[in-house]
Amino acid sequence: MQNWLKKLKTPCYVIHEAALVRNLEILQGLERRTGCKVLLAQKAFAAFALYPLVGEYLSGTTASGLFEARLGFEEMGGEVHVFSPAYTESDFAELVKICDHIIFNSFGQWEQFRALLPQKVSAGLRVNPEKSTQNHAIYDPCAPFSRLGATVQSLQGKDLSGIDGLHFHTLCEQNSDALEITLDEFLRKFGGFLQGLKWVNIGGGHHITRADYDVERLERCIERLKSHGLQVYIEPGEAVALHAGWLAASVLDIVQNGMDIAIMDVSAACHMPDVLEKPYRPAILGAGLPHEKPHTYRLAGNTCLAGDVIGDYSFGAPLKVGDRLLLCDMAIYSMVKNNTFNGTPLPSIAVLRGGEVEVIRRFGYEDFKGRLS
Repeated sequence: MQNWLKKLKTPCYVIHEAALVRNLEILQGLERRTGCKVLLAQKAFAAFALYPLVGEYLSGTTASGLFEARLGFEEMGGEVHVFSPAYTESDFAELVKICDHIIFNSFGQWEQFRALLPQKVSAGLRVNPEKSTQNHAIYDPCAPFSRLGATVQSLQGKDLSGIDGLHFHTLCEQNSDALEITLDEFLRKFGGFLQGLKWVNIGGGHHITRADYDVERLERCIERLKSHGLQVYIEPGEAVALHAGWLAASVLDIVQNGMDIAIMDVSAACHMPDVLEKPYRPAILGAGLPHEKPHTYRLAGNTCLAGDVIGDYSFGAPLKVGDRLLLCDMAIYSMVKNNTFNGTPLPSIAVLRGGEVEVIRRFGYEDFKGRLS
């Protein structure tokens, strides 16, 4: 067991700074080789204490609404882009003060707000290529009846003057072969709209920092768009902090009901909602598949939700109360999605630097109470 883990009070998200930097170096290399601009998608990773570091490597941030846009503007700087399925008048009045790009989901929203755009803000339109490359409907913006992006049919006869760029985001944890398929369809359907535009944003979902990712294919896709005279933007979220953090947890109790069940001080429902939403089974350092090692346990959360189950794992030695475990790849879609259901405390947030852990934020009762009234 790592020495720092023995001393750490759990539960705690631990961001591995060196792993984060490795990812950032890969993304910065993509920028330098192709001239594209890489933005951090804050919906996946918003640990703003590390934004000054991220800002040394990337061109800025992208946001899904006013609060994320403010966070990127205040804590990182660089370019600030925002896309939302719809804007309210009050939010839009604030967004135009801090954003470089504002991307609209429909021609109707563009018509509603175009007169309020100052000259310094570049307007974009999200389009829907209607070409699915994945099987998870909940994450598929190209699924039938999707609310995300204007279809080519909806733009027929429309005057796009004043629109500077087009945006598409269709991927989720995918390789560049899926991007290439999407790009072919995008150019087939929307290529006629590119004349006179300044930029194109190819969205997120690109697992660029994954070991098997085909970066050369991605670069070819970027060059195809650049050949139209366009500045290319790409906005990875997971790729920025992929494999760059853990959730440190402790065993609170062992119960038996047909199998051994370890009650943990972390919750799938509260601290890593994607485990239930996607669903998936997170890896744990030193653990194996069920029955791969001598002692198999079901790891479960400490809430009243019967289905608050993290997964089944095997270990080389029996678990006991007080044992520490590290759940892997917990820097992404965890801190940004966690909640306090049941009054469950939020994990602290820490950064691992050079073998030492610095806790940068602790949460308590007031954080739970402050969300309620």
